[in-house]
Amino acid sequence: MKASNNRELSLKLYVVLHHAFNAFQTEAFKDMRTHGLNPTAFAVLELLYSKGPQQVQHIGEKVLISSSSITYVVNNLEKEDYVKKEQYEADRRVSYVSLTGRGQSLMDKIFPEHAERLEQAADGLDPKEKAQLIELLKKLGKNVSI
Repeated sequence: MKASNNRELSLKLYVVLHHAFNAFQTEAFKDMRTHGLNPTAFAVLELLYSKGPQQVQHIGEKVLISSSSITYVVNNLEKEDYVKKEQYEADRRVSYVSLTGRGQSLMDKIFPEHAERLEQAADGLDPKEKAQLIELLKKLGKNVSI
């Protein structure tokens, strides 16, 4: 394959990947907003829902937001009674965040709907194609070197 053709394909890949991601993300964000949640708050609730209680600093790492932002988001979710913070007895500097009963009920209701919405958004691919695309995107991500 000629170098210029490879370069053109790489540029096209970026554009197509960018548009596909934006379209998929737009659908996900629309769904989150229908439940009165911004994407960051939803990401925190989804993490706690799927993985259980988490240390505050680990939440930021897992949902890719800064520690100052995570504190703000967690405090707002706590005001809404969706989460609670508890200090770790062995080390008072460490706080764990978990869903409250209200937060668990909310996620029990909205997460299956959200998963269905994402399934519909990805309906253009059959299960085999989705699995192939996941593997290809992982490969792409691991091998990016700029």
